Amino acid sequence: MATTYDYPGELIAAQKELTQVRADLTALYKRLPYSVEPMEAWQRPEGYWLTTSRAYPDSPGWSEQEQREVAALRERERDLTAAILTHAFWNDVAGPERLDARSQLKHALAREDGEGQEAA
Repeated sequence: MATTYDYPGELIAAQKELTQVRADLTALYKRLPYSVEPMEAWQRPEGYWLTTSRAYPDSPGWSEQEQREVAALRERERDLTAAILTHAFWNDVAGPERLDARSQLKHALAREDGEGQEAA
């Protein structure tokens, strides 16, 4: 039988925010051009890494605002990750159980919301 953990509210809140920040960052990356700097169109040659060619269109690059937005989200992601990993709660979890407890923290979000889905 798997051990369940009584996570403190601030730890669950930090994990929930981290999940949202990562989702926001993923969505932002999907709408941004593939290149941060402006870049002319190019095509990967046949047989190079893959057997099919792949063409890339011109990239206007990211605007300064887009670069700031990505930087802010990445900084928040780092801060939240550090807060989660260094939280005092982990001191009360035996060393061999920490990996499982950290993994279950992600699942605690789904349980808290009453959903059957795994949190990202």
